Amino acid sequence: MSSSANILVVDDELSMREFLSILLEGEGYRVDQAECAEEALEYFGRSSYDMVLSDVSMPGLGGIELLSRIKALAPETAVLMITAFSAADEAVEAMKLGAYDYLSKPFKVEEIKVLVKKALEKRSLLVENKRLKEAVMERFSFSGLVGKSHRMQEVYDLIGKVADSMANVLIMGESGTGKELAARAIHYHSPRKGAPFVAVNCGAIPDTLMESELFGHTKGSFTGAVSDRAGLFEQAEGGTLFLDEIGEVPLLLQAKLLRVLQEREFRRVGGASSLKADVRIVAASNRNLEEQVREGSFREDLFYRLNVVQVRMPSLKERPEDIPVLVEHFYKKFALWSASGDIITPDALDALFNYPFPGNVRELENLVERCVVLGSRVITREGLPHAVRDYRIPSPPANELFIPDGGLDLQAYLDNLERKLLVQALEKCGGVKKRAAELLGMTFRSFRYRLAKFGMDDE
Repeated sequence: MSSSANILVVDDELSMREFLSILLEGEGYRVDQAECAEEALEYFGRSSYDMVLSDVSMPGLGGIELLSRIKALAPETAVLMITAFSAADEAVEAMKLGAYDYLSKPFKVEEIKVLVKKALEKRSLLVENKRLKEAVMERFSFSGLVGKSHRMQEVYDLIGKVADSMANVLIMGESGTGKELAARAIHYHSPRKGAPFVAVNCGAIPDTLMESELFGHTKGSFTGAVSDRAGLFEQAEGGTLFLDEIGEVPLLLQAKLLRVLQEREFRRVGGASSLKADVRIVAASNRNLEEQVREGSFREDLFYRLNVVQVRMPSLKERPEDIPVLVEHFYKKFALWSASGDIITPDALDALFNYPFPGNVRELENLVERCVVLGSRVITREGLPHAVRDYRIPSPPANELFIPDGGLDLQAYLDNLERKLLVQALEKCGGVKKRAAELLGMTFRSFRYRLAKFGMDDE
């Protein structure tokens, strides 16, 4: 645990607070002081703490009750209780409620130093274990796919329906929309979840090596084949093989891939016998495969074999209402501190709504990671990259609509216009939503729905 941990000292005696603060700051910790439990809880409403040192006996709310409330607000926060009396009953109660340890005054300075260090180390382990458990759970759930929008609910429903079958699935969507996450969700919700999930980016493999990568090879089948080697189909036996960027597979290999889908068997390069392929195929592409079929660069029969069920991943600009949820998700993923209160300012969120995100969810994830790495406990507009905070959707002159030479994203343009009108209506009506709805000629229910669409409904 870093010595820059945040610690809150709670004691009604000023001399004790000062003594502990000087001692802990001397060890490199950041320290705040509270003279009562009520003030300590106010601190927790504004900030987060890695550890609390609290007296048991204080006027008003007692130390045991404070401990209980802290554990409800921030379970990972380490708590060390201090008392001027040797009270075994209180010690037992404190330990039951989750206190790390219990000290009686007078105590030795070195004893405090050692206990604080050990408590923070234990907290660090608990936080890391929690992160690991959440990462494991993410593999086996939809949690990797984040979003509450209608478009994402449709994706979740379709994945849930198709997961139990053996049907081939084709996932379509722009780069950065989460196609591999969708493929993993299909696998981990299927009866094959205990078997391997093997992913390969077909666009990253040279054409000359792709057949060997997929089907394996035998010793001596080509220069450099010094031993037999299992391909990806064998590695995924009993599980799922995810073929990302399937549109990059050359035509000759498409024919061999089609045979595997039809016959459920294949041969290694240089092999004389066929091997069974008990593998479910999930393919993905950010290209228009139907257009490739018309152009003759993708086999029509392979397309229909793969396209038994199609899952279309929406771009981020098609689900802007998910931006606040995604920001929170990625912030918690990358932050090394416990988040409390707002993690992004309204004007920063407005900049994100305004930006088209050509890199989709992946670009937003990288943006949040950048902010966290630069130490932003609250994401502000000033902390965003210039390309995001300075982006402006071209606005037409008054009473005139036009399309810029470079074109425009119609949905993003309309969403931005709608959001600005909602904000203006609220400003004109002093924040009274019913009056704002009337000003825009819509029902209150419809107005609330549109606010929620852009993450602007705080009720």
